[in-house]
Amino acid sequence: MPADTFTEATNIINQRNAEFAPYQAIQAITKSGGIPIILPTIDPADAPAYIDLFDGLLMLGGFDVDPTFFNEEPHYELGETYRKRDMFEIALLKAAIDAGKAVMGICRGMQVINVALGGTLYQDLSEDPQARLKHSQLAPGNLPTHHVTVQDDSLLSTLISKRSYVNSRHHQAIHELASSLHTVATADDGVVEAIESKKNNQVLAVQWHPENMYKHNKESQALFANFIQRSNDVKTQSQFRTA
Repeated sequence: MPADTFTEATNIINQRNAEFAPYQAIQAITKSGGIPIILPTIDPADAPAYIDLFDGLLMLGGFDVDPTFFNEEPHYELGETYRKRDMFEIALLKAAIDAGKAVMGICRGMQVINVALGGTLYQDLSEDPQARLKHSQLAPGNLPTHHVTVQDDSLLSTLISKRSYVNSRHHQAIHELASSLHTVATADDGVVEAIESKKNNQVLAVQWHPENMYKHNKESQALFANFIQRSNDVKTQSQFRTA
């Protein structure tokens, strides 16, 4: 999983731009039988050097995505961005897709996947004329606040219920979907809540935060278990290729 960046000074030797990974995401991965590897942000040109270290790539939440990556200027409601992380994660995601790695995205992670593959975002949901639900909840983050409807013929539908109750902590959202992806879940106002690869099961990404609910929510844990299974399948296929 690519590391997030804490841009303010920390109390550890007054360090700025400290890189970290959310502990709940680490726990969710280990509970599902995976071994998490945290990948610090490096020069995007060097991102492919990480590829042999992992079988699955988990893209997590964080900063808003810099809109210049989808050819837009900043909207007045755009939040904090960190271009260095965007550049690295886009390069890493493209390398992982080319290498056939399993990919899971959460919140910003789903948005980065879409942008990296050629899609666009609403920089703020105020740009979406249909958006009317509260997608940035004030309730505790480990509690669900709105429902999503899942398509029957999707990988996601084998993991969670068709009418699933999820948490929500975002103000950006998918606008134009990348051509290699398709929408598999939406909120009642039409906001895209989950996407998958069209041709295979390589990519599954959700707009909500299952890492905040996995301890008490079987559907949230099922997403991580599936990610580890897809990653194990990549490992097995790789072993066959080198045998």
